[in-house]
Amino acid sequence: MEKSFLIILGYNSSLPFYNHHPTSQILYMKNNFFLIDCGEGTQTQLLKSKIKINKINNIFISHLHGDHYFGLISILSTYQLLRRNTLLTIYSPKGLKEIIKIHLKWSYSNINYPLRFVVLSSTKQKKIYENKNLKVYTLPLKHKIYTNGFIFKEKKNLKKLKIERIKKIKEINIKDYRSIQKGYSFIKKNGSIIPNKYLTYNRVKSLTYAFCSDTKYSPNIVKYLKKVDLLYHETTYLHKYEKLAYKRGHSTSVNAATIAKKSKSKKLIIGHFSNRFTNKSLFKKEAKKIFKNTIIPKTLKKYYI
Repeated sequence: MEKSFLIILGYNSSLPFYNHHPTSQILYMKNNFFLIDCGEGTQTQLLKSKIKINKINNIFISHLHGDHYFGLISILSTYQLLRRNTLLTIYSPKGLKEIIKIHLKWSYSNINYPLRFVVLSSTKQKKIYENKNLKVYTLPLKHKIYTNGFIFKEKKNLKKLKIERIKKIKEINIKDYRSIQKGYSFIKKNGSIIPNKYLTYNRVKSLTYAFCSDTKYSPNIVKYLKKVDLLYHETTYLHKYEKLAYKRGHSTSVNAATIAKKSKSKKLIIGHFSNRFTNKSLFKKEAKKIFKNTIIPKTLKKYYI
C-alpha cells in the first residue's frame, strides 16, 4: 500500500487565470481516493494526474461558491458515460442536490448509478464518514456562506508482526495475531508473558490531513487541528489587506501561518491566491516568517503526508 499523499489539482481563487485552476484536491489515504472540492476543470486535471476517476467513491464539497463545485456536473456525466455501477457519495451543504437535479432535468439527462447526497448543516465539528481505517470530520469555518473544511484522520495503525520470532513460539496461533498487532502481550499457558515489543515492530504513526477552505481568520479552529501532519489553508490576500480579507470572508498569508503555528501543524500548504497578486512568492515569504514549513504547491505534484 502506497503512503498517504495529496495531489493539488487546482489552488486558484474564483476568477479564471491562464494555466491556473480553481480549488480541487485528491487525497489518497489508507487505500481510499477522496476528491475534495471540484472547481471548474477538475476532470481535465484528474486525467493529467493519472488517477483513475472510478477509484473515487466519496466527494467532499466545502461550500456552494462556483469555484469549489462547478466541475462536478462534468464528472457526474462522465460516470454515466462510463456506466458506473458503484455508489458515489457527495458530502455538501444543502442545495447541491437540487442544483444537480435541475441540470439533469433541463439537459434531459439521467444518472443511472447509485448517487447519495449527505447534507452538511452542523456549525459544530461532526464525524461524517468512517471506515475500518479512517474517519472524516467537518471543520466549521466562517465564510460569506455556510462552509466546512474537512479533517481526515487515520485510525490507530496495527503493529507489524515479527513473524520469524512468532513462528518459534508454538503456542501462538494465527487467531492470536490480531491481538498482538493491537499491542497486547502474549500470555502462555504456564502464565509467563511474552512482551508485545518482542513480537512486533514499533507502531507506524497514524496520519492526519486537514483541508481549510475559504474562511476569515478563525482562531477557534485551532483546537480541531492540533498537530496535524499536513494542513492546507486558504490564503487569498497578502497581510496588508487583512481588513479586506476579513470583510470578504477570507484569510491572509499571516493568518494561515498563525493557525499552523498555534495548532503545531507539521507542514502548511497555502493557496486560493487572489489574481491581483502576480508574485505568489510574496505569500510564502510572509507566511514563512511565522511558520517556516510553508509550501506554495505545484499542481499535480504528490505531497506525501
